[in-house]
Amino acid sequence: MRKIVFFGCLLLSICLSSRAFSHTPLCSCTDQGNGTIVCEGGFSDGDSAAGMRIQVVDADGKIILAGYMNENSEFSFKKPEVEYAVIFDAGPGHIAKVPSSEITE
Repeated sequence: MRKIVFFGCLLLSICLSSRAFSHTPLCSCTDQGNGTIVCEGGFSDGDSAAGMRIQVVDADGKIILAGYMNENSEFSFKKPEVEYAVIFDAGPGHIAKVPSSEITE
C-alpha cells in the first residue's frame, strides 16, 4: 500500500511541476485602423497579465514608450511612424515579442 501512495504522490508532483512550467506569456496586437494599436496579454495557463510591463521599441532596440497592462490585460498606444516591436516582459525567461510586421487590422 505504501508503494501505491508513494507512486501516486510522485505522479501528482510531476503533473503539478509540469503545470508550473506552462506559464508562457502570450501577446497579441491589433491595428485599430485609426492610428492606435491595442495589445492584449496573458499566460498560457489562463492567468491575467494585468500590471505586467510592456515596451514598444524601435528597430535598434531603443525604447519608444513603456507602460503596464491595464486591469483587462490590455495596452494601447499611438502607432509609431517607424518599424517597431512590442515586448511583453513578464520577467526573466518570460518575454513575448511582436514585431510591427505581424500587427494587422
